[in-house]
Amino acid sequence: MIITENTTWDATYDVIVVGFGGAGATAARFAADHQAKVLLIDAAPEGHEGGNTRYAGQIVESGTNFADTKKYYQQLTAPMDLDEEMLNTFVQGLTDMPQYFRQYLDIEPFSAKAHMDNPETKQLAFMAAEYPEFAGSQASDNLLVHGRIFDAALWKILRQKVLERTDQIDILYSTPAQHLLQQADRTIVGVQIKREDRMFNVYAKNGVILTLGGFENNNTMIQDYLGERDLLPYGTLYNNGDGIKMAIEVGADLWHMQNYEPGGVVNFAEPHGSRARNILGWDKLRSGSIISVGDDGTRFIPEDDITRHGHRYNHGLWRIPLAQRHPYLIFDHKQYEELKAQPADDYHNHILSKVLQAATLDQLAEKIHVQPKTLQRTIQDFNFFVQQGKDYQYQRDPQTMTAFSDEGPYYAIAQQHTMLNTQGGPRRNAHAEILDTNQQVIPHLYGAGELGHVNANQYNGGGDLADCLIFGKIAGENAARPKTDQVNPDAHTSASVHSTSAPFPTSDANKTVNYSTAANQYLGESLDGIGDQIVVRVTVDEHKKIQNIEVLQQSESEDYGQKALSELPAQMIAANTYQVDNISGASSSSRALKEAVKNALDKIP
Repeated sequence: MIITENTTWDATYDVIVVGFGGAGATAARFAADHQAKVLLIDAAPEGHEGGNTRYAGQIVESGTNFADTKKYYQQLTAPMDLDEEMLNTFVQGLTDMPQYFRQYLDIEPFSAKAHMDNPETKQLAFMAAEYPEFAGSQASDNLLVHGRIFDAALWKILRQKVLERTDQIDILYSTPAQHLLQQADRTIVGVQIKREDRMFNVYAKNGVILTLGGFENNNTMIQDYLGERDLLPYGTLYNNGDGIKMAIEVGADLWHMQNYEPGGVVNFAEPHGSRARNILGWDKLRSGSIISVGDDGTRFIPEDDITRHGHRYNHGLWRIPLAQRHPYLIFDHKQYEELKAQPADDYHNHILSKVLQAATLDQLAEKIHVQPKTLQRTIQDFNFFVQQGKDYQYQRDPQTMTAFSDEGPYYAIAQQHTMLNTQGGPRRNAHAEILDTNQQVIPHLYGAGELGHVNANQYNGGGDLADCLIFGKIAGENAARPKTDQVNPDAHTSASVHSTSAPFPTSDANKTVNYSTAANQYLGESLDGIGDQIVVRVTVDEHKKIQNIEVLQQSESEDYGQKALSELPAQMIAANTYQVDNISGASSSSRALKEAVKNALDKIP
């Protein structure tokens, strides 16, 4: 949006960072370290910020030497082209990643490659080098902050680095950006934000950094840019493509818009607005008398293949396959019994409750809306492949294949294609500057993270988080640098901060709540969950027996994290101890609640 002589400003900062995920936290932190006064905003409410970094496996790609890592990345990018300086900058960042962990995260990195048998991380161990046949792959590794995954550990460190700098960084939650504010000469001078249904114009002296993530929850963009629809996201529900809209409005060029990471296997269908769950550990979905069929009732994948982030081999390259609109998992009664016999949890039971059953294949075909003859032929072909000991259609490992029974009942579960994240967005250069359609820098505008990620084609696990760290730092430092073309906001208003009918909001960071306690009541805290701080109030009797546990503050995930907080207190009271079993699928939230209760109990005299 072009400013005019009538534009008024509600606040002035050196740098504005739009999006409080991994890239935004990194950019804000490094801008502050370079003496910038920073405004960091996010559309999500407090406790739900973090973007996809919060939900990621927490692995960060790394390289052991520059030459081999560059060879590897050149093959990952092929047949696409990537600017040489951009490639070199990213590869150097991967090579420097162990030192980055030590110097900037205060962590000794945990190497996935050096701990391939770690029981907590081994399900993602293959991502250390997802394309081992590529030259240079031996240099690829994944780093973690400790030997666990999917617990938001990296995100909590990045967030804490921001909170330690709140003298330099103001944070506003539930505050979506509406427009970039631009001078007639194309220079970006601020951001229009929306806060409690009011609009505010915020001036940025030195730079604006876009770190809003992608468009996983914008079905129109998914259709327009990916040629798909109704893809089920694994991560945040707040990535709606706002960064792309703002970038287009100021003339930014876009790149890698077709590229996204499906995330591997086809998952189970869920209602719109839900998140996908990790099913890598559910082995019986990939072995036995079980197949996936597409829209016409035929197979479309090798069911045992967990894939390379959803890319599948296609005549020498690994491509993202077209998604089926209504795929189904098909299996016989023996397989159904084996699925039921797997260790049960709430998600397992939730999925099995959706099973469709039919006495015959013809009846099952009618229920899933495919031609009966087609489904019969699909099962006959599969049984023939079992008999031959070779899957001539999709090369599934014959050791994972069991022939379907000639007699029913037969079963189906609706499936849905997924996405970890999109990677398209405004094109940037090696200095994290965003470029226009003539490949010229848009002054004072920067980008980092999944919004315009460097990845152009094939993807190695941990690359997105690496981009957040590498280009978040570059963007923060360059945006903080004072500009010789800086424009004084006083040229457009009588003061650098112009009062309006609504005062500009103060920072939401570090707002403390004082919770009261009565006799025999104790407060406990934990930061070990997926969200922010958990605070509990524990009441005990004169014999120190637990009488009540109240969760006073929490921001865990809406799905299974909340389940842990609602169910575990009663179990702790009944057992008179915090040491109860975790809620399956919510181990981080369970651990955090137990730690908070222990913290309270430890305060009992």
